[in-house]
Amino acid sequence: MTANMSTSEKVDANPQHQIEEKNKPRNGADVLIQALHEQDVDIVFGYPGGAVLNLYDAMYKNPIRHILTRHEQGAIHAAEGYARVLNKPGVVIATSGPGATNLVTGIADAMIDSIPLVIFTGQVATSVIGSDAFQEADVMGITTPITKHNYQVQDVNDIPRIVKEAFHIANSGRKGPVLIDFPKNISASIFDEALGEASRNEEIYLPGYQPNYKPNYLQIQKAIQAISTAQKPLILAGAGVLFAEAREELTEFVEKYKIPVVNTLLGLGSIHGNHSLNYGMAGMHGAVVANDAIQNADLLINIGARFDDRLTGDTRLFAPNATIIHIDIDPAEIGKNIPTDIPIVADAKEALKALLKKEFQAPDTAAWIDYLNRKQNDYPYWYEEDGQEILPQQAIQMIHTITNGDAIVTTDVGQHQMWVAQYYRQNHGHRWITSGGLGTMGFGFPAAIGAQFAQPDKKVVAIVGDAGFQMTAQELALLKEFNLPVKVVILNNCALGMVRQWQELFYENRYSHSLMPVQPDFVKLADAYGLKGYRINTLDEAGAIFEEALNSDEPVLIDCRVKQLENVYPMVPTGKALHEMIGVKKP
Repeated sequence: MTANMSTSEKVDANPQHQIEEKNKPRNGADVLIQALHEQDVDIVFGYPGGAVLNLYDAMYKNPIRHILTRHEQGAIHAAEGYARVLNKPGVVIATSGPGATNLVTGIADAMIDSIPLVIFTGQVATSVIGSDAFQEADVMGITTPITKHNYQVQDVNDIPRIVKEAFHIANSGRKGPVLIDFPKNISASIFDEALGEASRNEEIYLPGYQPNYKPNYLQIQKAIQAISTAQKPLILAGAGVLFAEAREELTEFVEKYKIPVVNTLLGLGSIHGNHSLNYGMAGMHGAVVANDAIQNADLLINIGARFDDRLTGDTRLFAPNATIIHIDIDPAEIGKNIPTDIPIVADAKEALKALLKKEFQAPDTAAWIDYLNRKQNDYPYWYEEDGQEILPQQAIQMIHTITNGDAIVTTDVGQHQMWVAQYYRQNHGHRWITSGGLGTMGFGFPAAIGAQFAQPDKKVVAIVGDAGFQMTAQELALLKEFNLPVKVVILNNCALGMVRQWQELFYENRYSHSLMPVQPDFVKLADAYGLKGYRINTLDEAGAIFEEALNSDEPVLIDCRVKQLENVYPMVPTGKALHEMIGVKKP
């Protein structure tokens, strides 16, 4: 599954030309590209334009692998997929004005989901900033609320320091996006090698940014006391477990003290999907047993989750009987949404290691686990088979079986996302890539491209809706250009599925602009890009087509025509508590 190098990546191999270039004074663009090499950046996703031509020229002379996406949105979502799989910063370059503003959705998406990115945007020359110059946008003002930090380079000699700081900030503490706005005249300015060397060698010192990784000893002791005396303890595992690479420690802790686990949407994969103490996803479309466990727990240990509203439902009625332990590297999240009894500001891995280091009396959870097992058996996820039309749940179960639950799976947002979360049980960490907090349509397909570049030998499956796919479908060109063996599965219900579901349930079936009767022929669209396309119309043909397509070594697109009026159940309606689910199958 090795991606080919495109013709656009080939560079001048003339030795004499390279010597001449090496002896020239370096400008800001040259220094920036060198700084990326020093950060071990191996791939950049981007789209050129006038304000970044100096950067692209520098990249031609000192190559870094660059992926020319067909839209800036594709670039930043691909960088998110890359970052999420490798747990290190993805890098994006875009030009000024519309190039930069086309990144805004992806930046906001990365911020709320704690995805490390370093983004470089071109900017007009410093002499005309603020004059409404051609392709000028106030990128600093626009992105301040949606980045961990942003910079506008004012001095060419600051570039090494700024780049080094940006990568440090993006990939430490609570991870997130950092943006560097790069005026065109700075990229052309001559670099002072002596001053620049001092900048490069300067130690990172950010007095206002000192993330706390180690847990407080007294708070760990309080947590141990609460755990040892609990009768119904429960762990809520979020994405922070994965970002901290604490999957092994979590599993060890769970098994040692026999404490059941539920996951947030983004925390799926933090413990093996089939682990006997894993009771699945909690929240709006979570498992009945997971939500019931939260509502009946007497101790809730939140590790790396932010208690968002789609998880908690009505916060006044959330975990009403539980003492709350909240472990989070971001102190701003502790107590923000749910009152916390024992706060532990720390990295999830370090906190779990501290808990494992102390020997203490394990709680007696046998009766509690027996209760949860019965609840799980009595109230499983369910659907009613059609016999003719294929249901989306059935399609996902087939994909899970064929891939053995080992694929990297990406999604957009909506019904298909929830079905994948319910029916594709994650066996590994960093293989579940979805847009959680922002809920971004168009995310899933380019994220799969980034994931495939990150892990070229892994099977990557993008499971997307027909509506969201059309927002970034132009990135099919990359599958052909690089021979990326991404499998694109469109669960096609000719609708904005989740919007339609809400209109059915809460707006008396008034389907106001949520149905999409006119669709492209997705198989012909794949063919237009030189790719193999499949169409599934019935349940009878689904198994064989999925088997052939998913096991191929080439990029494929599968247009899977699923039942249109199928709903995602169970569901906690907005404003209701976790025990007030609808669509629950009776025992």
